[in-house]
Amino acid sequence: MGQRNAVWGRGPSAAYEQLAERFRPEFRRIRAGAVERELNRKLLHEEIHGLKAKRFGALRVPVEEGGYGASIPELFQLLIELSEADSNVTQALRIHFGFVERILHLPDGERRRRWLRRIADGAIVGNALTETGSAPVGRYATTLTAQEGRLRVSGTKFYSTGTLYADWIVVGATDDQGDIVTALVPSTAGGVEIADDWEGFGQTLTGSGTTVFRETPVEPDDVFARDTYPKYAAAFAQMVHLATLAGIARAAAGDVAAAIAERRRTYSHAAAGRSSEDPQVLQVAGRVHSQAYAAGAIVQKAAEAVRRADEAHDGEDDASADSTSVEAEIEVAQAQTVVAALVLEAVAALFDALGASATIRSKALDRYWRNARTIASHNPLIYKERIVGDYAVNGTRPPFAWQTGIGSPLHTDQTTGDSDVRHSPPS
Repeated sequence: MGQRNAVWGRGPSAAYEQLAERFRPEFRRIRAGAVERELNRKLLHEEIHGLKAKRFGALRVPVEEGGYGASIPELFQLLIELSEADSNVTQALRIHFGFVERILHLPDGERRRRWLRRIADGAIVGNALTETGSAPVGRYATTLTAQEGRLRVSGTKFYSTGTLYADWIVVGATDDQGDIVTALVPSTAGGVEIADDWEGFGQTLTGSGTTVFRETPVEPDDVFARDTYPKYAAAFAQMVHLATLAGIARAAAGDVAAAIAERRRTYSHAAAGRSSEDPQVLQVAGRVHSQAYAAGAIVQKAAEAVRRADEAHDGEDDASADSTSVEAEIEVAQAQTVVAALVLEAVAALFDALGASATIRSKALDRYWRNARTIASHNPLIYKERIVGDYAVNGTRPPFAWQTGIGSPLHTDQTTGDSDVRHSPPS
């Protein structure tokens, strides 16, 4: 009954099932404790540790470098499955997987090999990028300075998602020349203070709180210029959110089906003596499952666009690489606006099938809407819709980086500093 009868379609490759079976026992353990963690605000240390033991963070690392060599579509399908177990875990690993993409596209050399070894050995990277405060859009108040012959980073970061569970932290900063850089520091380094003070109503276990750096030492070879981001980095990061949303919808669909199958009580004005035989209730279950299916299918379609951008990134045809990156950014933006709507409707509709008893706190069914609403609030939908429309009508190039701050928005490609340009409108 319930989840066992769901049909989500086959994986993105012939090898996917074999790859996924390595991690599904861990996913099941994560799923089994999800409600308890939600109700008692139990952080994800055990769950992240279990995935580290399976080297889940090395999915995209090539086999010859000690990883699993997963394709981008395979990665995002696995993240859907992980999010079905607990969406908090996926979001906590979001920056990690983005950082791995960055390392994969470094020139072959010791720095690339060293980081791939660390990741293949299980190291997890957390996030200290976004700031609150008075820094202007596109800049960081956090600084990377040379002091007494050493580099040191100082500043305060908010939305430090995953950092509570990480071995390394990627820190956005402004260096002595006024350039934007990212520095990698161990989470145990001197001067690092990580606070569990995230107050959002959803995704409460992601460790998205404040991180403070007080003259924390940085190794010179662990400083990365902005142009080391792959062009598709923003689309990739947003895809993690979309996979998370699709997984939330699947989990909600499974729970509503199981609850309907088990339900004994009914209403005097119901259409049948049991919910499992009531055509109106079954209609709601079918709609929720269909919306979850559609969300997953859209995520996989968008993942193919990101895969093409990845494959073109290091090729000799710069124009083709740029074009595929633009296409990926637009496809992912289009997917975001639709997937968010599908999932938010699905996780709200389950209460129509189950009635007031579904609001009992111990069931924690409200977490699906709270989590989906929180994820869908990242990189606001209204801007993505405008960007898609501006591209469709005017051929306007989409932005390839997203930052917040005070003042006027930037109309530049922040991965390179290039001015805003326009493409020919698509036919």
